[in-house]
Amino acid sequence: MKVIFLDRDGVINEYPGDKDYVKSWKEFRFLPRIKPALKKLVSRGFKLFVISNQAGVAKGIYSQADLDLITKNMLAELNKKEKVISDVYYCTHHKDENCSCRKPRTGLIELAVTKLKKEDCGIELGKSYFIGDTLSDIETGKAAGLKTILVFSGKEKAKNKTNWHILPDFVCQSLSQAVEIILK
Repeated sequence: MKVIFLDRDGVINEYPGDKDYVKSWKEFRFLPRIKPALKKLVSRGFKLFVISNQAGVAKGIYSQADLDLITKNMLAELNKKEKVISDVYYCTHHKDENCSCRKPRTGLIELAVTKLKKEDCGIELGKSYFIGDTLSDIETGKAAGLKTILVFSGKEKAKNKTNWHILPDFVCQSLSQAVEIILK
């Protein structure tokens, strides 16, 4: 099975800005052409998982209930006619907690892979991708043996390339363009 792991903020929805968070459903805004792009991947046999750090919970900026409501509404919108997102995994820990699930560690990907194995779905890591908007996302994908795509619809910008400590397999402007790269 081919799998796509997606960061949330800056990939699926608008990036809230450095040191800010999407704290409520009212603040959540899908990026353009997200729904058709995700549906195209599913129609081509990919399973999609959201993998996202949401330390705003640990910092007390928003509650677990707020995050759950955002997730519930996001999934309701994306999965209206067919299931598009298979599951969502969040790390809600503060970075100082040194947990195994906070990106760039691979704990959340390992959880998803374990779930797939329990469902008797073998995952083809070499044909799977991590799409993110930060170098941390790229580190996570590479550490898990995935192909990586950095999108410039969120935090990271192309002008910073000379300072990158890790290189993605592909770069593009948006999730829609990432889908075209994957499907080629």
